[in-house]
Amino acid sequence: MEILPTLSTSFILLSAILVAIGWRLIVTNKPKAHKRVMIAAAISALLFFIIYMSRTVFAGNTSFGGPENIKIYYTIFLIFHIFLATTGAVFGIVTLYLAFKRKISKHRKIGPITAVIWFGSAITGIAVYLLLYVFFHGGQTTSLIKAILGT
Repeated sequence: MEILPTLSTSFILLSAILVAIGWRLIVTNKPKAHKRVMIAAAISALLFFIIYMSRTVFAGNTSFGGPENIKIYYTIFLIFHIFLATTGAVFGIVTLYLAFKRKISKHRKIGPITAVIWFGSAITGIAVYLLLYVFFHGGQTTSLIKAILGT
């Protein structure tokens, strides 16, 4: 299942690109195209989440395999990424809800904030991927199920 981290990270990258395109579309007054692209961005983010959670539960998360002297910096960076990703997901759900409920004035206010948080989350998520799988070899992987069952 070595491809899953690459696949899930690709969906986050795609989601961020689609958000950028969607932002440009609304700025150029193309609301129908904006809606379609933003829905695609949300689906891409959802696919990331499904792959990520499936991998976490069944295969596990990979620990940092880089040098011990930078592990603390990686950990702090990872916590920052998790905070951004969680905040971005909550803001994303609220922003989509406001759009679908046609509360456009509120959607317009929160949308740019959501996009900026999402871009930060995507960038830091890609950096985490690079640190775990490209720049350094990943550390130990333990599945959530094995950790819970103690096997």
